[in-house]
Amino acid sequence: MGVTMQVPRDAVLLRIFFGEDEKFGHQPLYEAIVLKAREMHLAGATVLRGPMGFGHSSRIHTTKILRLSEDLPIVIEIVDAEEKINAFLTTLNGMIGSGLVTLEKVKVLQYGKGADT
Repeated sequence: MGVTMQVPRDAVLLRIFFGEDEKFGHQPLYEAIVLKAREMHLAGATVLRGPMGFGHSSRIHTTKILRLSEDLPIVIEIVDAEEKINAFLTTLNGMIGSGLVTLEKVKVLQYGKGADT
């Protein structure tokens, strides 16, 4: 059984953008980030895989063009208290090479089974 996480109403959204081919050691970067977020007891993390995108190189990455995939865009979203996100950023800096990291202040309306749980 896991630890029940709490998220304050005023929280921060951490968004991390990078290519699917990025690694941390021998594992995919997205996997390493999610596992580290869980280890640090963040409220949750979601990995989104995009069918198309481009970044600082302006090179298009897409599922089209006669190949199954080529370094497709990955976005990881994590919402938690500002202090916990800031602590995680220190760890993240040692994991991510090329990519974009953004922060936004958000209002959490519901987290878990019900608004009062």
